[in-house]
Amino acid sequence: MANSARKEATLFKQTITGNEEISPGVHLISFARTFEFNPGQVVKIGIDLKHPPRIYSICSGNQEPEVSILFNIKEDGFLTPKMASMIPGDHILVSEPYGSFLGTHQPAWWIATGTGIAPFYSMFRSGLDVNKKLIHGVSYLNQFYFEDDLDWAMGENYIRCCSRESSCDVVHGRVSDYLSGLSDLPDVKYYLCGKALMVVEVRDLLIEKGVPYENILAEIYF
Repeated sequence: MANSARKEATLFKQTITGNEEISPGVHLISFARTFEFNPGQVVKIGIDLKHPPRIYSICSGNQEPEVSILFNIKEDGFLTPKMASMIPGDHILVSEPYGSFLGTHQPAWWIATGTGIAPFYSMFRSGLDVNKKLIHGVSYLNQFYFEDDLDWAMGENYIRCCSRESSCDVVHGRVSDYLSGLSDLPDVKYYLCGKALMVVEVRDLLIEKGVPYENILAEIYF
């Protein structure tokens, strides 16, 4: 779930067309695309008007016929357990897209943890992966969502970091461990998306390595 600038939003009814559990407790739900959006933007999602909606990054490409939303189930939450149990034909409430965490065609590094991969996968699916490097950090190997697509298309510019399990083609440790081991960083934009702790830690690390503050863009998930 993303934390974007607050915006009062009108919610529109959308019909669920798909609900796939892509990893234990992690779902990708879809509905027909009825709006234009820029890769990296978010929408508010709710299931009724009695409870406040939550903010999620769009995970699909901006020319695809369906919009996809990636989320993990919060067992003590109200919204995500209900979303996870939905089937095609069920309805959710969705706002129009908004937000300033926007992908561009300029060279950049995309740095994510967990479901924070969502806006970057939207950028990737929208054709913005040229001259990009994607670094994805997770706790377990089954949390590298969309890794087959990303690995095939991005090759050596797709870096996987796993803190609790090991594999021959995965960096063992956190994203910050990988970045700490780099001697030089290119003069590009750095997009950070994930939990606040990671965003703050990586932002400070990049600044220590000489990256200007204005070259760092962040979207916090909570």
